[in-house]
Amino acid sequence: MGASKKRIKVLVVDDSVIFRRVLANAIESDIELDLIGTAADAFEAVDIIEKDIPDVITLDIEMPKMDGLTFLDKLMHKHPIPVIIVSSITKGNKEVCLDAFHKGAIDIIHKPENLKSNTNLYDFYSFVCEKVKGASQANMRQKQKLLVDLSGIKQVQPKAPVIVQTTEIIAIGASAGGTTAIEFILRRLPADMPGILITQHMPKGFTMLFANRLNDICPLEIKEAENGDRLYQGRVLIARGGMQMELVGTAGNYRVSITDTEPVNRHKPSVDVLFDSVAKVAKSRATGIILTGMGADGAKGLLNMKQSGAFTIAQDEKSSVVYGMPFQAFKMNAHNIELSLQKIPDYLIDKYKKR
Repeated sequence: MGASKKRIKVLVVDDSVIFRRVLANAIESDIELDLIGTAADAFEAVDIIEKDIPDVITLDIEMPKMDGLTFLDKLMHKHPIPVIIVSSITKGNKEVCLDAFHKGAIDIIHKPENLKSNTNLYDFYSFVCEKVKGASQANMRQKQKLLVDLSGIKQVQPKAPVIVQTTEIIAIGASAGGTTAIEFILRRLPADMPGILITQHMPKGFTMLFANRLNDICPLEIKEAENGDRLYQGRVLIARGGMQMELVGTAGNYRVSITDTEPVNRHKPSVDVLFDSVAKVAKSRATGIILTGMGADGAKGLLNMKQSGAFTIAQDEKSSVVYGMPFQAFKMNAHNIELSLQKIPDYLIDKYKKR
């Protein structure tokens, strides 16, 4: 008999008695997870951490005594532990939750409004456990290194968009750790790149903030995609949270279709949905890139792109915060090459400046 697999130690931090219990029940429902404690505020959390350092922390944003973002910032300096933000995402705190990614958070879960039915409850339990297991594999050193690298990039004022038709497409998919990885790539690309489509797993309401923030610091034009948006040179369209995005049209007249269809691989937006559409529409005129993230969404789609003639890139393990999605693509041989995050922008520039 081999040694039993070590259980993942989880700390739940939330000021709501009810939701602490919901999260605790979720963690306790999975034999691979070990709930080491629950805390109503940051100070209780510190007491628990001093006795037993968890592998993953779930953290609310709006809490008494010290808000979650302040606690996260302090935690990352002393104990860089994978943190999943679990919050009631309201209009007022979306920006704060997005800031959590830049403070070191791995992922965000939106507290569901209706957990009255057993089906909804158990689906949420499963979702939380899946996220926790993925976060436990996060490379926090790489996450912190990337944040340092981003802080050293010179801010470039975006140029006024000039509509130049694009016959080529770059499609990017990412999940956990992807917000900083995408920012790293886009801040290094010039304004004359082919049109770029991005699916990043994010809850509804975050993608517009994410796109607007990137648009303010990148030379490219970046926006949250709307149905029928044209894709042209130097334009980046980011899939809207809670919707699916597909490429439609023809070379030189590409557009996106935004639909409220079912989740794929439990995701909405799904990377597979985007990649499959690019494989169908753009074929050999496309470059597909799968970045850091939990799970397998995007691996099959990247393989479809490769088989349709597209050139495909998988982020390597060393530079990934979570080597889940790229690893699944690697196992399927869905990639033409494997590159570090640091080399991807230069590769794209070299490839397309010759066209």
